[in-house]
Amino acid sequence: MTTKQSPMADQQRIHPVDVEAPQPTVPLVPRELSRSEKGDPEPYPRRTLPVAHSRPPKKHRSCCCRFLCCTICTIILLVVAVAATLGILYLVFDPKLPKYSVDRLRVTAFSVDQNLTAHATFEVTVTATNPNKGIGIYYVSGSRLNVLYSGYDLCQGTLPEFYQGHRNTTVLGVVLTGDVQLGSTVMNELQQQQQTGTVPLDFKGDVPVRVKLGGLKLWKVTSRVRCSLVVDSLTANNQIRIKNSSCKFSLKL
Repeated sequence: MTTKQSPMADQQRIHPVDVEAPQPTVPLVPRELSRSEKGDPEPYPRRTLPVAHSRPPKKHRSCCCRFLCCTICTIILLVVAVAATLGILYLVFDPKLPKYSVDRLRVTAFSVDQNLTAHATFEVTVTATNPNKGIGIYYVSGSRLNVLYSGYDLCQGTLPEFYQGHRNTTVLGVVLTGDVQLGSTVMNELQQQQQTGTVPLDFKGDVPVRVKLGGLKLWKVTSRVRCSLVVDSLTANNQIRIKNSSCKFSLKL
């Protein structure tokens, strides 16, 4: 005998459920987005990861480098231009150094008081020669001349301002005066040297000049004259003979 079940009993039937079965997971990327370019679904879902973008290089660094390069190139061009100009001027004018000499020295006054202070007045004759054919020399203010004995500055003076033309020789008479305190040892040496007739002196001259190249008047430089002299005496109002004289000349820019 068969029994029929009603539809209501079929709906109330309990179906077994596997508890250990894995639960369906939600894809990280929607399925409508996880498709290839052809429209086919991809076998595995894709995960979107953040991308770290590198910062663009700063512009101010490139500007500084460009400015530095331009500055260096400008300096190099200026140096080359100045060197080329000087080279052309040297070839055109063929400059030569002027020559100086101390030809005569006259002691008009020289005395030492009880404090061993020397009072001196010298008349010095200086000859300046300009051997250049296209270069003139302006002797400007600010010169200083000195006569020294054993490092002591006996007297000082200055050169007059004047212009020396091309291939010119100028003889100048300069008066130097001064006072300096000498020690007893220096005085004893001076007396011994005067007895032997060999008194060493140093003549120093720092003379600012401006050179004229054709019609171009250049900047001011200082000509330095250094002369080593040997005279027979420092007695006042006597004929002083220069036994030896050697001079050196240099420029101080």
